[in-house]
Amino acid sequence: MTRAFNFMSIAALAMLAVSAERDAIGAEPATGAAQVQRGRYLVQITGCNDCHTAGYAQSGGKLPEKDWLTGDSIGWNGPWGTTYAINLRLFIKDMTAAQWLAVARTTTGRPPMPSPALQAMTDADLLSIYHFIRTLGPAGQPAPDYVPPGGQPVTPVVRFPN
Repeated sequence: MTRAFNFMSIAALAMLAVSAERDAIGAEPATGAAQVQRGRYLVQITGCNDCHTAGYAQSGGKLPEKDWLTGDSIGWNGPWGTTYAINLRLFIKDMTAAQWLAVARTTTGRPPMPSPALQAMTDADLLSIYHFIRTLGPAGQPAPDYVPPGGQPVTPVVRFPN
């Protein structure tokens, strides 16, 4: 459990570092194929797949790209209740880029989602992630619904200490 929490902290720091480096060098936003490749890269290095792709972390990242970001039924349980990594491909399938930016900037996800790290990313990085996910197309099923504190999850969970 502590290992999972530490991993999430490392993933959040990696997201912040990538965004800060990009801002510091003043790089132009990528467009077209370069933007999609940047999004793929960001999804890989920031740990998106670790939670949002079932079996990705356990396989050492060796799942085919066609299986990426379809959510997971393993819950994250703690004082907040039980959360699930959503199917990002279904989540954004009908969303415009502007709507994605608004959600990324304002969402206050429940743990262990590192919302502050997501909100710290540049618009260019967030748009790259958006366009990459859109190229994957919709696939999979929605993740299980949030279970409030005191509720009983019906799936396996990673438990965080209270």
